[in-house]
Amino acid sequence: MFADFITNLKIKLQQPLPGEEAQFEMAHVGRERNIKPAEYKSYRPSAVLVLVYPNEHNETILLLIERMTYNGYHSGQIALPGGKAEETDQNLEATALREFFEETGADAMPEIIGRLTPVYIPVSKFSVQPFVAYLPKRPNFSVNTREVQRLIEWPFTNFISAQTVKQTTIEPMPGLKLTTPYFDVQDKVLWGATAMIMNELKWVVNRTD
Repeated sequence: MFADFITNLKIKLQQPLPGEEAQFEMAHVGRERNIKPAEYKSYRPSAVLVLVYPNEHNETILLLIERMTYNGYHSGQIALPGGKAEETDQNLEATALREFFEETGADAMPEIIGRLTPVYIPVSKFSVQPFVAYLPKRPNFSVNTREVQRLIEWPFTNFISAQTVKQTTIEPMPGLKLTTPYFDVQDKVLWGATAMIMNELKWVVNRTD
């Protein structure tokens, strides 16, 4: 079952991506579209890893992290493993893998099978390149507790369920309230850029053409 899922996902990731149409289905109300190309130069390159693997029942699992609380825009958020590019990274794929290992301490090398559309985060000035990867079995993890509060192993069936998408009002910083759709992940709110990335993956998986 998992092997067939990966085979189909590889094929779908080679087709044209749905891009902003899928991303903005999970964007907060009022989020700016169509950032001007001249602005891209001021954004810091970063990358995240969308990792799937089977559990002991051969069910597909998505790996997420809950970030530690700190003084910053993305404190405590549910997110994908990843971070900003370093000068030593050969490319953004290397960034995604380096950050994945640094944050999760996994003992196996994921195979990257495709990428999704970059997401731009105006509040923190990051451009985020998502990579999709898989492992044939669950790795052992040794979490970096300086950055990650916990790992969340989210069943893929929950991810693609329509009942998982909800709406709420959040206050990401004092005085700023946003109305936004979100994914309910084990009673935690997955919103923002990560939700936009995940929604494009959802569209890719559900496509029938």
